[in-house]
Amino acid sequence: MYKFLLFLILNTICLSTFSQSEITEIELKEHLQFLTSEKNAGRYPGGKENKRVVKYLKKEFKNLGLVSFNDDYRQAFEASLRVKKGAKKPKVTTWNVVGYIEGNDPVLKNEFVVLGAHYDHLGLGGPSSKSDKKNTIHYGADDNASGTSALLEIAEKIASQKDTLKRSVLFIAFGAEEQGLLGSRYFVNNPLVPLSQIKLMINMDMVGRLNKAKQVYMGGAGTFPDGVNVMKDLGKSLDLNPVVHAGSVGGSDHVSFYRKGISVLGMHTGGHPQYHTPDDTIDLINIKGQKQVCEYIFETIMKIASTDYKMKFIKQD
Repeated sequence: MYKFLLFLILNTICLSTFSQSEITEIELKEHLQFLTSEKNAGRYPGGKENKRVVKYLKKEFKNLGLVSFNDDYRQAFEASLRVKKGAKKPKVTTWNVVGYIEGNDPVLKNEFVVLGAHYDHLGLGGPSSKSDKKNTIHYGADDNASGTSALLEIAEKIASQKDTLKRSVLFIAFGAEEQGLLGSRYFVNNPLVPLSQIKLMINMDMVGRLNKAKQVYMGGAGTFPDGVNVMKDLGKSLDLNPVVHAGSVGGSDHVSFYRKGISVLGMHTGGHPQYHTPDDTIDLINIKGQKQVCEYIFETIMKIASTDYKMKFIKQD
C-alpha cells in the first residue's frame, strides 16, 4: 500500500511539472542562464555550441509535449555566414527547432498561429558587432535569449491549456537570424505545414528590457482584422503601455512570413546601447517585466487560437 501511494504521489508530481500552468520568473532565468552561458559562446551557427543549444531546445519541446514533424524537432538547413566585405562566405549546417500543439476544433485545427524567436547570436562578434572588442563573447541576453526563453515558457503555459485551443499553435526557434533571417526564410520556402494554413505569425526579438513606462513595441498589428485595437486593449488590461503600429513590419524573422502574405506581429521592448555588443548580458534583463510581456503574448495567442476569430491578411504600405 505504501509503495502504491508513493507511486501516485510521484506520478502526480511528474504530471504537474509536465505542463506548468504559470509562466515563472525562475524558469525564465534558468533558460536565460543556459543560453547566455560561457560554454555556449554567443550561440553562433555551426559547431558544438550550436548543437548544444539545439539539443537543449529539442529536449524542452519534447518535455512540454509538443508534437514533432517526422519524429524530429529539427529542420536542418545550410547557412552562409556573414564575413567582412570581400571574404569568402563559409557555409555551415544549422537548424530550426519546430513543434506544435494541435487544436481541437475539427475545422480550425487545420489553421495555425505561429510563435517564433531566434536562438542564435553573434558568437565572438564578427562583422555585425557594434563593439571594438575583438574575439569577445557576445552573450545576446536580450538578443535573443530573451525571446527564446519566452518561447519556452509561453509554450509551457499553452500546453497546460491545450484543451481550450481551437486552432493549432506552432512553435519555432529559428537558427541563423543574425546571418540574414536565414532560418525563417528557409522555413517559409520549405514549410512543414502549408503556408495558406498559417493565419498569424508572432515573433519575439528582444523582449527582455521592459522599461519603467512598461512600453511593449510592435509592428504589423494592422495585418489582421482589428489587430491594432486588440493589441492596445490586451496590453492595457495587463498593465502595459503597448506602442502599436499597424505597419512598420521591421527587420526580424516575421518579415519572412509577411513577404509570403501572412499576418504578423513583431514584438520587442526597445533598443539599447548594448545591442550587438558583449555587454548585452543577463544582469540587464528585467525578468519581472519579461514575465509581463510573456503574459501579453500568451493572451494574444489565446485570443486567436482559442476562438473562431476571423482572420485574413491585410497588406500594409
